[in-house]
Amino acid sequence: MRALVRETSLEPGDLVYPLFFNASLREPKPISTMPGIFQLPVSMAAAQAKEIVAKGVGGALLFGLPEKKDARGSSALDPDGPVPRAVAEMKSAAPDLLVITDVCVDEYTDHGHCGILRKRRGGEMEVDNDATLEVLAKMAVVHAKAGADVVAPSDMMDGRVAALRKALDLDGYESTALLSYAVKYASCFYGPFREAADCAPQFGDRAGYQMDPANGREALREAALDEAEGADMLMVKPALAYLDVIREVRKATTLPLGAYNVSGEYAMVHAAAAAKMIDLQRAIMEVLTSIRRAGADVILTYHALRAAEWLGA
Repeated sequence: MRALVRETSLEPGDLVYPLFFNASLREPKPISTMPGIFQLPVSMAAAQAKEIVAKGVGGALLFGLPEKKDARGSSALDPDGPVPRAVAEMKSAAPDLLVITDVCVDEYTDHGHCGILRKRRGGEMEVDNDATLEVLAKMAVVHAKAGADVVAPSDMMDGRVAALRKALDLDGYESTALLSYAVKYASCFYGPFREAADCAPQFGDRAGYQMDPANGREALREAALDEAEGADMLMVKPALAYLDVIREVRKATTLPLGAYNVSGEYAMVHAAAAAKMIDLQRAIMEVLTSIRRAGADVILTYHALRAAEWLGA
């Protein structure tokens, strides 16, 4: 009876699995702060694609770690970079797999910020919003040419959805969808990700372009702007500390809504389970169900493969 009247459902197809492909690796490299998660060589992309499809997971989100970095993130535009190569391998091995690519230069810049830098009048460095848009637009086209079904800008630059949509359309990729990290907070819960993606800022922080955790109404403005610029899907990131924001954005839009169950949230659950404070399986399923209950249609989560196994059992 409980199953019959249950208000919130959770299926493997609701989940998206993030992956980190490192161009310098030949073997998987464990991420110390994220048990069970690895940086992967591109040679493993096909096998990963087949596993994701076999478990019924809804899609994959790809991040890339290049061999070389510079101030402008030039390697993000390399058609032979880790993400384009991994996309091609995954789509060849599993054509029906939905492949999403992260569009941001933080993994590709030597300073770790999400954009091109410029000097302010006082000599301090800041991210140049408009100069960054040009790089992001080119990066999205490179991913689309490799076969990405969806490109997902995570940089939080103003106007980037419109810039990406224009560039994709001009190159003939009108059907490539845009999943916007529309509501992305300047959160401490990204800590483990910065090891996974090797993208910790070398100075300052990202508060200048990511959102203040104290602001809720701002989330509605950010989501509305990205929807008006042509986003096909929206995302709230992180998820657990922002369930109220997920609910409010869900009420304000009819677009599909994703929520990113981020690295710090993943690490917390595993740390508590390792200390025998909580049951790992029950905690993971409760966390994912809460995100769905708040209003997310899609959950991007490092728990995806394990949760899919449990849901399919």
